[in-house]
Amino acid sequence: MSTPRPKILIADDEPLFLKTTGELLAKAGYDCVCVADAGAALDALSRERFDLVLSDLNMPGNDQLELLREGRAQWPQVPLIVITGVPSLPTAIESVRLGIADYLLKPVSYRDLLSSIRRTLEHRVERPAREPRSDDQRRELAQRFPEMVGDSPRMLELFDILDRVAPTDTNILITGESGTGKEIVARTIHRHSRRAGKPFQVIDCTTIPEDLFESVLFGHARGSFTGAIRDELGLLRQVDGGTAFFDEIGELPGWLQAKLLRVVQDQTFTPVGEHEAVQLDARFICATNRDLELEVNAGRFRRDLFYRLAVLHLELPPLRDRGDDVLRLAEYFLAELRDAHSQVSAFADGVLDCFRRYRWPGNIRELRNVVERALALARRTRIDTSDLPAALQPEARAGSTGQTAPSADSDVASREQALDQAEREYLTSLLARNRGNVSRSAQQAGMSRQGLHRLLKKHGVLPGDYREPPSD
Repeated sequence: MSTPRPKILIADDEPLFLKTTGELLAKAGYDCVCVADAGAALDALSRERFDLVLSDLNMPGNDQLELLREGRAQWPQVPLIVITGVPSLPTAIESVRLGIADYLLKPVSYRDLLSSIRRTLEHRVERPAREPRSDDQRRELAQRFPEMVGDSPRMLELFDILDRVAPTDTNILITGESGTGKEIVARTIHRHSRRAGKPFQVIDCTTIPEDLFESVLFGHARGSFTGAIRDELGLLRQVDGGTAFFDEIGELPGWLQAKLLRVVQDQTFTPVGEHEAVQLDARFICATNRDLELEVNAGRFRRDLFYRLAVLHLELPPLRDRGDDVLRLAEYFLAELRDAHSQVSAFADGVLDCFRRYRWPGNIRELRNVVERALALARRTRIDTSDLPAALQPEARAGSTGQTAPSADSDVASREQALDQAEREYLTSLLARNRGNVSRSAQQAGMSRQGLHRLLKKHGVLPGDYREPPSD
């Protein structure tokens, strides 16, 4: 007996797209039913069994995403691919939240559409509709992500979203201040995806020289330029089947943005010095501490690339907005790092209060560095407030009882101490924002590199403490 042809429901109010897509998919071996609005699509789903739904967003009867909402609620076993010519972040986020299989932008190539359909049907999973989770359910869910520590409402919401999007192939943009854990989130998504057994390739847009970026990313043929003494595969070819993580994507120059757009859109690229395109199968996750929407409006970042990359936008909260997560993270880092300092087992009274009060401009990365530094300096079995950097230590309160009036000299000393503390906090914030890059920090501060080094030495701040730790 012959295998029945997969049956696809296509919903779109553009007659030409509906006709040509239906004919092309029929030639590829699919049975297609074509409708022009959401109501007709829901009627068809109630009458017939479909293996997949291909739906536009902007069509009659779908103003509130009725097809997506009712389709996922009543027929959760039928995967749904969204294809739209008018993308927006709210509809993209809601589509992913509802559990769509893929989100494609018009005009979409036939090859990309066919690849998405085949991939979706191959990885189709029978699953019930998802009801909103309670906080208790989200806390249980958090145990699936042991590499991420937190119990605040913002983190519980993030765990819920990660559980929903990790199994999909949706491209994701992760934003947030430096040190909030963007790469850890990206790695977590990869580890919980169907691509987990394939490579996770970090591509740091700030460390690759602009004139070498194309060669490093796409590879090159021997002799294609001076110094090309052998063929090089390039980072993208090495990630085939896995996840490409573009860190600090906002730093990518405009001419490279155009080249990356083709890669993301067509899943193909051409190595330098070669003529044949290479086919790629990769998911794209990007991160930046810039506001890319502002960059788009200012003309510094391509709008079409932004929508391709930001199908789902995850904004990571700064540590200061995560409540007592700072204490959980401090205990986590203490347990993680204390092997080299086995005599230290806890924080002394007052240390956790210091952690609560501090604003943490360098976020999680700064907290880890502070705990590691305190472990190295601790003279007892507990970390004391005296082991903390000056910016975290409790303010001197010797003259605060009102028994004696402060002298002019003490006023001057207090002002100098306050200025020193403010200067140090500015330096740590600057380095955290630039991940320890002294040249970029000096440029933003409007001073010479040597001048910044002098200030860093004065305050005992080490740029290396703010650089990304080596990847696993």
